[in-house]
Amino acid sequence: MRTFLLTCAILFAAACTSRHTVGSLPGPRPDAAHGLWVDLRPQMELRIENAYYKEGAVKRGILGFLGTEIARYQVRTRGLGLIAVEATLSQRPRDQPPVQQLLRTSQMHYRYYRFFYAVVFSKRRETGGAVLLGAESSDELDRLGALLLTEPDAICSGQSRHCTVFPEACTVSVEIEIVVNGEPRTVLWGSLLTSVGSGAHHFELLRRSAGGVTPVQVDLSDPNALRMPLLPGDQVNWN
Repeated sequence: MRTFLLTCAILFAAACTSRHTVGSLPGPRPDAAHGLWVDLRPQMELRIENAYYKEGAVKRGILGFLGTEIARYQVRTRGLGLIAVEATLSQRPRDQPPVQQLLRTSQMHYRYYRFFYAVVFSKRRETGGAVLLGAESSDELDRLGALLLTEPDAICSGQSRHCTVFPEACTVSVEIEIVVNGEPRTVLWGSLLTSVGSGAHHFELLRRSAGGVTPVQVDLSDPNALRMPLLPGDQVNWN
């Protein structure tokens, strides 16, 4: 299970029209020990894709599958902003909400967020799913995060204003905003430099640091140089 979650953390690392500087906030803080969660920061996005099924159908597999809807949220200095919705279903089932309603309204204005790739609940019919926690301070977020791992049913009760549990049929990924050769782009959290500059003869990386931008040395003679992870706000130029 631990290996599976670590793989998810690498592959599914969570939008696009406006840009925000990181400022004094620290960089995204992953749970390096287990790969269970990542702290969200400005210039990161959540991509929520929910699968829809015929009313009464089991919400997994292809039997009764109707299609998906996608919502994108941008992480801002304070809160989350809905920036795009892709809804192509001709008629959504009445027992399944629009994708943009999966994220609780009470969670839209927090300063700190932590995204968990999968949490197991003992008292829910859908036992495993992604979870988003929101809090007003880093200390509060740490406290809620610790409780989520030990008492998830208590933290994410029906009345919780800090927690959203996404349905089992929902895929949530963390993406980051970068700039490649002057063009804004979003890539999965955990993507490497090689994903945007493979085969480059010249490579320049500018990375945000203490409110400014600092050049990062990339030695293309080193075969592992492009295996460096991309971070939110990175500016890459290559040819």
